[in-house]
Amino acid sequence: MAHRINRAIELLQQDQAIYYTGPHSGHVLTYAQGREDAGIWADYINVGMEHGCFDMSGLEAYMRGLVDGGPTRSGHRTPTVIVEAPVNGLDEANVRYNIWQFRQILSRGVHGILLCQAETADAVRAFVEGCRYPHNLQGVDPAIPTPMQRMGGAQGIRGGRGSGGELLLGIGARGRGSENTAAPIWGISGEDYMNRCDPWPLNPAGELMLGVKLESPEGIAQADEICAVPGLAFAEMGPGDLSLSLGSTKLLRDPYPPEMQAARDKVFAACRRHGLAFLEGCNPQNVVARLDEGVRVISGGTEETSLVGRKHSKRTMPV
Repeated sequence: MAHRINRAIELLQQDQAIYYTGPHSGHVLTYAQGREDAGIWADYINVGMEHGCFDMSGLEAYMRGLVDGGPTRSGHRTPTVIVEAPVNGLDEANVRYNIWQFRQILSRGVHGILLCQAETADAVRAFVEGCRYPHNLQGVDPAIPTPMQRMGGAQGIRGGRGSGGELLLGIGARGRGSENTAAPIWGISGEDYMNRCDPWPLNPAGELMLGVKLESPEGIAQADEICAVPGLAFAEMGPGDLSLSLGSTKLLRDPYPPEMQAARDKVFAACRRHGLAFLEGCNPQNVVARLDEGVRVISGGTEETSLVGRKHSKRTMPV
């Protein structure tokens, strides 16, 4: 029996790893493909729109197909679906100008978004705010004027810093209007959707997973501050683009060269420090060691890797 809408969150709460599949581009987004993927072996499906087409009609049809092809053998309405947004997290202004992308993606009923090329904490904070409704206030700066005060002319909806120097969130930027399309995918009312489509674990009752990919020298340098932003569930070191920054057109994989290993270890340490799940590519030969190390989001796209890992972690939830 499913206890949550988002299967990936339910597994992470049990300290079980989650395994995903899905390319960075070329994902087939049709109703028929959704019906077929409803019984997929993966815990979540990655839909790449950073490099793939920004196809909202296709995504909407795909999500309907997942529902009609379900439920999953684990009892969930659909597998979890996380979309790589087109916008990169290069700076705060770039993200704020493109908040409309998060609204469009979430309106289709997906369960999470990954922000690629995250380079500053302020950019990531804008990302989190862009995915939230304004009435959800966990992690929001208490110094921000109330709605009544702002209607009276008080200024300010952006978050500052807490007494310990930690970043605090500003007011969520998402608006009413998409609940009529997203809520039916989740199988709940529009009102319930607006309460529950909020970042977990910041909101313990939230069903939304937000992640970041640190894949440039600038992002690696800011790993600790980025991973401290409230509202994130997972993070990864992106070896593909970082390989290019390090001068290699060949994708550098495990075992990494020393400079890549140092970057990986820095992001992993930041995840541990701030309670985020760490995402990394694994294969049947190294997945057990990675699980023992604490990796909890597994890429690689092969069912064999998931079978080895699930057996090692004594997982009981079916897929």
